[in-house]
Amino acid sequence: MSFPRRPFLVAFVLALLAAGAFAYFALTPRLPLSELVLYGNIDLREVEPAFNDNGPIKSIHVEEGDPVKPGELLATIEKERYAASLAEAEGRMRQDKAVLKKLLAGSRPQEIAQAKATMEALRATAQNDLKTWSRYARLVPANGATLQQRDDARAAYEAHWQQYEAARQAYVLAVKGPRAEDIDAQRALYEADRGAVALARRQLADTRLYAPSAGIVEDRILEVGDMASPSSPVLTIALTNPLWVRAYVPESDLGKVALGMRATITTDSYPGRKYDGWVGYLSPSAEFTPKTVESPSLRTRLVYQMRVYVCNFSNELRLGMPASVTIDLARPKGAAPAALGACRGGNERRN
Repeated sequence: MSFPRRPFLVAFVLALLAAGAFAYFALTPRLPLSELVLYGNIDLREVEPAFNDNGPIKSIHVEEGDPVKPGELLATIEKERYAASLAEAEGRMRQDKAVLKKLLAGSRPQEIAQAKATMEALRATAQNDLKTWSRYARLVPANGATLQQRDDARAAYEAHWQQYEAARQAYVLAVKGPRAEDIDAQRALYEADRGAVALARRQLADTRLYAPSAGIVEDRILEVGDMASPSSPVLTIALTNPLWVRAYVPESDLGKVALGMRATITTDSYPGRKYDGWVGYLSPSAEFTPKTVESPSLRTRLVYQMRVYVCNFSNELRLGMPASVTIDLARPKGAAPAALGACRGGNERRN
């Protein structure tokens, strides 16, 4: 009895091919991937500058969408009240400075001479009264003078002598000049005035609001006439430097990336346009995949947040824009690109 051989031959050939394929894929070493593709969104920092003083807004010099440079004047508030406070503080400082200068200079020569002349005149008067008192004292026993005359002469002498002692002390003080304690007290008062003037000048300067960094005005929160305060931001400014893509690296791919590795960024808004970048930050702690990034099946995977800084010379990238990141895994790890500083400098020059 003969059996058909063709089905058995076909089955044998298929089994042989399957075994060969298995051996090829199992025993042949796989080449590592040269690129890692991640997905994320453009991210940047925002600031909301506010006045450090209170007052109604007088002017705002920028509109939404305007680029601003560091130190550019953004807005002002009414300054009359702060200017008056500065003038008052400066006047008080000048007055106390003059008093301190007078104390440090001491007594003038004319004042010393005047004190000395007064002292000498009172001493001469006291000496004459002493002679008169002595004369009456000798005449009283011989009834040449009365007791009242003697006592009056003595009282006059003692009164003029006390005046002379007071004038002598005034002369000594004039020669020595002001007390060191008085000078120290006046100097402290002058230093307090200087501090008050510095504060008043700072408050007057704070009536002008300047841009803290280069960026683009996103929103005018307050308008002319609104009351400004340190707790009320006037504008929202997007800081265009640095700019990065916030992406998430799966735990299985974490060992493939390192700080400084080069990357290429692309967006759907500009097909075919590529932007240079580099890995600038890797989170030290894991987190669950954000629900806004991955599909529901991958939301429970542990990932690590990563920032890929990107050169944005043409200012085409915007906050929140979806972006794809392609990291070149063939380059050595830890080799930070020299373009890091050049990219930042270029952004500053071109913005």
